[in-house]
Amino acid sequence: MTQKNIRARHVGVLSAVFCVALAGCSTTSTSNAPNLSNVNDLAILPIVNYSETPEAGRRVASVTESLLHQKGFQPLKTFPQSERNTLLLTATPDKAMTEALEWARQVGAQYALTGSVHEWRYKVGIDGEPVVGITFNLVDVPSGAVVWSNTGSRRGWSRSSLSGTSQQLIAELLEPLSP
Repeated sequence: MTQKNIRARHVGVLSAVFCVALAGCSTTSTSNAPNLSNVNDLAILPIVNYSETPEAGRRVASVTESLLHQKGFQPLKTFPQSERNTLLLTATPDKAMTEALEWARQVGAQYALTGSVHEWRYKVGIDGEPVVGITFNLVDVPSGAVVWSNTGSRRGWSRSSLSGTSQQLIAELLEPLSP
């Protein structure tokens, strides 16, 4: 075997190993996305923060809103921040969701996107890799039924940002949805 063939084989093996390593950095699980071609209005409800990082839910909601606009969801309504703060201080999670859905009905939304953040941090250690874990639920506002769900986690490289890693995961999770 020539030196050139050996080098080409090594490059091929390394490429395959690299692809497998990349695939291990992200995990998602989704249900079938509904056809949203007739959506009149989509509302973004609060994203519950189960992580140890303050305001992670607001960060996810902000990135989600931007990515949904880019995908063409218009008009897009976002739950008012002042009402969100009041709900977080005074209501149980179930009551908060009920009140948020009531707001979505009042503004005429057909569907509402909500969910939770279960991980949003840099791993402790020498590399300090960013890790995020997010769940989205799409709710049919009139009935209150969850019609689509997607959850996933992603780990970035040691030089990756938490913001960039989360944006990649959110975009991947929202991929099945289209206006």
